[in-house]
Amino acid sequence: MSVSSNMNKIFIWVLLFSFFLHFHSIKSDEEELRAALSNLITGLTESASPNQASPWNLTSYPCRDHWDGVACDNRNSLRNITLDGLKLSGNLNASFLCDVQSIAASLTVMSLKDNNLQGESLAEIANCRQLTRLYLGGNRFNGSLPDSFLRLNNLKVLDISSNNFSGTLPDLSRISGLIEFSAQNNQLSGFLPSFEFSNFHTFNVSNNNFSGPIPSGGVRFPASSFTKNDQICGPPLPNSCPSASSDSSDKPKGSYSKDEILTFLGNFLLGLTVLLATIVFLCRRCKKAEAKVEADSRVASVDDSITKQIYTPSNFKAGPVSKSDYSTASGESAVVPSSLIVLSSPEVSGIRFENLLKAPAELLGRGKHGSVYKVFSEEMGMILAVKRIKDWTISSYDFKQRMRRLDRVKHPNILPALAFYSSKQEKLLVYEYLQHGSLFNLLHGTQMGRTFDWSTRLDVAASVADGLAFMHQELREDGIAHGNLKSSNVLLTQNMEPYISEYGLVLDSQDPSLAGSDNSYQGNGEHLNRAIFRADVYAFGVILLEMLTGKLVQSDGLDLASWVVSVVREEWTVEVFDRTLIREGASEARMVNLLQIAIKCVNRSQEARPSMNEIAAKVSTLKEEEDKSMDDASALISTSVFERSP
Repeated sequence: MSVSSNMNKIFIWVLLFSFFLHFHSIKSDEEELRAALSNLITGLTESASPNQASPWNLTSYPCRDHWDGVACDNRNSLRNITLDGLKLSGNLNASFLCDVQSIAASLTVMSLKDNNLQGESLAEIANCRQLTRLYLGGNRFNGSLPDSFLRLNNLKVLDISSNNFSGTLPDLSRISGLIEFSAQNNQLSGFLPSFEFSNFHTFNVSNNNFSGPIPSGGVRFPASSFTKNDQICGPPLPNSCPSASSDSSDKPKGSYSKDEILTFLGNFLLGLTVLLATIVFLCRRCKKAEAKVEADSRVASVDDSITKQIYTPSNFKAGPVSKSDYSTASGESAVVPSSLIVLSSPEVSGIRFENLLKAPAELLGRGKHGSVYKVFSEEMGMILAVKRIKDWTISSYDFKQRMRRLDRVKHPNILPALAFYSSKQEKLLVYEYLQHGSLFNLLHGTQMGRTFDWSTRLDVAASVADGLAFMHQELREDGIAHGNLKSSNVLLTQNMEPYISEYGLVLDSQDPSLAGSDNSYQGNGEHLNRAIFRADVYAFGVILLEMLTGKLVQSDGLDLASWVVSVVREEWTVEVFDRTLIREGASEARMVNLLQIAIKCVNRSQEARPSMNEIAAKVSTLKEEEDKSMDDASALISTSVFERSP
């Protein structure tokens, strides 16, 4: 009896100590956040008017005490900071926030509009890599917009309007997710970057000093978005851009000065000398270079009409790839295409396909319709994922049209292709390589050391549903569904943000109602068009079941969807849930609600399944309920602890 009593005491002490450590960690994070925000606001109010004080009680805690303009998540991490119209002044020192690792990893919105802030260097803002919205409009910032802003890969909204920014813009078109850009009323100059205007909801660069033609696509915005730039031209503005011929001088033909004639003769003789020297040099080395010239000629002459080109799956393999790995059946070097078709990524512009094939490669996975390789490109200094598709009976023209259509539809949870190549023998897609693995890896134990709690699973489910619903809505008329949605095609970042990969490729659905469908599914009638979108719904339901049960889709001949439906029918619902979630204390009611959504998705009748828009709305509601529940629980614990503290 005494042993049991002692064990109970030890357990209670361990529990209390664990709670103390957890509480101490939360408190230290809040103290770090309070110090950062205090430093920031002190620097922006000390030079303001005498009556201008800090909007916060700096002796309290930002998240727990709900400071005005400060929004935190349920882990007391800073998400949004909004300090609009507070008459703040002085130099903004963004390092107070963005050099603090915990803040930089969570801050998504920074809004400082309509104050009196100034400063020439805003480069530190780029350390807040998770920013999606940055509002700096209505201040007195000057100098150039820093190139470091290009590192804000998650940025969707950038407002720098009504400031004193000058100089040229960095190439903001490299931020592929940017949908709103406001830069009016500044002193910016130079050419406009080649923005992909089809992505933008809002765009305004009026009242600056920009020059040159408006990039293609700008016509979708009104002229007021570009006016008051004296040297800018082209649609939608009424002034057309001058042609090269209009720049010729008014000098009569044949009227050249003596100096011009001598300069021309000198340049001609110099050029002739260089040409003769080059010819002599090439002739001397002709024999030595003969083999290389022939090889280069073969590479340069390749196009889609070549039908004898032979590749084998061994072309891509783990480790460096040698020239012999591309041999044809006759033993000669395989002829390779000259370049990829780059979509909307300047990072891969100029890469040649033969260089991609020669780069070190590692096989990541092989499926029924192709393989995926991890390729390190030394010339660009980046790691790529290359999807090689086989047995897809789609014409090269239709494939190119499909890839370009997909490139015009952007969503933050859909992984876009960077480039592609298509010929009669090859169809390849190039993606950014995401190193943190897939949802499949995380669920089924191949990625140790990463937790996957109920709240995070619900976040992932909501993001995937939102991305899929968006793509269905945008691409329904084109008849382009995902076609092969599964947990291994949902990639994750370090912050557990999901990216749906391989959207719109070959049809390989698990949906039993599509069994036997041809994978060349374009243009096969309205019925099949509806069917492939409903097949995506089925696949999403299976992913939900994987996250709820922790089980494989197929195991020992058992189909996960059929098993779950049979267990629920026998009223043993709780038996299907992942034991990890049960031990965690996840809300059984919300797990059951998500399970009911999943079961509707995997209904064998396609017509009985909900649309992705309906599913996304329901999952989002569950997520909001979960977030509110966690906020309430956190507030209750904090109140209880502080009431009992001396």
